[in-house]
Amino acid sequence: MRNALGLLSASVVAAVVIAAVWFWTSSPRASLAAPATISARQAERLLATASAKPIPTRADVEITAAIPAKLAAAASSAALPALQAQPKTACANPDALGVSRVVEIDTSGGPGFGFEHFKQLDFLTDKEVVLTFDDGPWPVNTPAVLKALADECTKAVFFPIGKHATYHPAILKQVAAAGHTVGAHTWSHANLNSKKASEQQAKDEVEKGFSAVKLALGAAPSPFFRFPQLQHNPAAMAYLGSRNIAMFSCDLDSFDFRAKDAAQIVNTVMTKLDKQGKGIILMHDFQKHTGEALPTLLSRLKAGGYKIVQMKAKAPLQTLPEYDEALVKDMKLPAGSSRPIGNVVQTVSQ
Repeated sequence: MRNALGLLSASVVAAVVIAAVWFWTSSPRASLAAPATISARQAERLLATASAKPIPTRADVEITAAIPAKLAAAASSAALPALQAQPKTACANPDALGVSRVVEIDTSGGPGFGFEHFKQLDFLTDKEVVLTFDDGPWPVNTPAVLKALADECTKAVFFPIGKHATYHPAILKQVAAAGHTVGAHTWSHANLNSKKASEQQAKDEVEKGFSAVKLALGAAPSPFFRFPQLQHNPAAMAYLGSRNIAMFSCDLDSFDFRAKDAAQIVNTVMTKLDKQGKGIILMHDFQKHTGEALPTLLSRLKAGGYKIVQMKAKAPLQTLPEYDEALVKDMKLPAGSSRPIGNVVQTVSQ
């Protein structure tokens, strides 16, 4: 009897043990048990691939680690395309003169450039040249200059006359679209150092000129100004300084407006440049011979080991609203101009 009871008790205990083991190993509650602790390898850095899907971001997530530079750049360009720098246009000429460097000008206080008159800022190194052009835009001549510059993939600073900008806004837009810097050269090419010119008249020439360039471009010009005939006076200089407009003279004058042909322009510039070794060159896109001379001149610069520096302004000029508004008002055409030409002009005899 005792043996039977002992055997029964042993069977019950065994059954309880088996049930307990099954309960903790095979039932759903097993997933709630604490996981075993194991040592893991350090995570490998993910490689950026074209097929990789970006991880969505949340505005309330605090960034606590730096993104690798390459991945950060890729993410930035994808998320903020408007802030991405425009890629440089490939140059079709593998042996082009090009641009060796671009300098940004802080025009605060109206700094002066060009040792012909302003000797404070000597930023060019040996064999460096800045190309500048006055008096445009003008049909045929300005496009010829633009083509020569484009063929050598190089850049310049243009100082257009306000009136000319209103005559030929499409040409001035081509200048800006090609990546050149655009300043101003007064409204009517008036001599601001003339005894007949009052301070108010000088101000009007400066401001109306800039407003005309802005109207033609549809965008603010650079705060770069060149005095007509390189004639300036303390009052005009002080005014430009108060407007934070940089003043330009030159280091060497091509005197292209006096030249009898293109060859004379090339010889004049190269003779002076080889003597001085560097400088801001003054030319005129208004002059026919200048466009004709430029391909040869750029080739000579390249052969002589000269390098082109482009000057850009740190910030555009804020034109004065009263001059912008007055210019638009003055340029409004009469209502009759909307009539078809056939209603205005008719051939009565031929």
